[in-house]
Amino acid sequence: MTDTSPVLALPYIQPSQAQKHVTHNEALRLLDAIVQLSVLSFTETTPPATAGEGDRYLVASNAVGDWAGHDHAVAVFVDGAWQFIAPMPGWVASVAPGQTQVVYDGARWAVPGLQDVPRLGVGATPDAYNRLVVASDAVLFNNAGAGHQVKINKAAEGDTASLLFQTAFGGRAEMGTSGSDDFAIKVSADGATWAEALRIEAASGRVTAPVSGWREQLTAPRAYYVDPLRVTMDKVGGARGRLPLRR
Repeated sequence: MTDTSPVLALPYIQPSQAQKHVTHNEALRLLDAIVQLSVLSFTETTPPATAGEGDRYLVASNAVGDWAGHDHAVAVFVDGAWQFIAPMPGWVASVAPGQTQVVYDGARWAVPGLQDVPRLGVGATPDAYNRLVVASDAVLFNNAGAGHQVKINKAAEGDTASLLFQTAFGGRAEMGTSGSDDFAIKVSADGATWAEALRIEAASGRVTAPVSGWREQLTAPRAYYVDPLRVTMDKVGGARGRLPLRR
């Protein structure tokens, strides 16, 4: 049997040990320091000039003075001196007074950022493909004092950067740059067959509408002629306004 516990290295009372209360009290002191860990700072490198009994700090890198050589340790002021406890990866501490939470990753104490979160779900469960999922009646992206941009970036021209609108998780409308850098809007009645309604060419800004019946946009001069044989006359013999044209 070892003398200490395997995780927190709390001292065990040994058989036939004299002064058993010393070992027991030492274990309680360690538990008192690290259970519900709340510290006053995690950025200080110099011990405070005055410290109260039980004050706890997370020692920052390159510490000096009484903290020298104890970077990242939990420093506890006990009986007028500093006691140091080495943290283990995954330990979490709250930093007063704002109660910011920091995590020890084995090399440093840091506030966890979203870049460290592999998946995030708000009211829903994310998966390996949809790593950010939000289930809500509305989502607000507000400005921070001026304008605001929502950016969708793709790696290459042949990839897709778009907004997809769905019904029962079946696509019904999509707008964006799909397969090229042209901006297009397309619709679908079943999520399988799609009809392109509008396309704006990235190189020229030219607008085409394959299925809307819009007039063709001319790219060069073109001559038109009136066909007199197809002029439509009304009942009283007056020429109506419809004059079929031919090229």
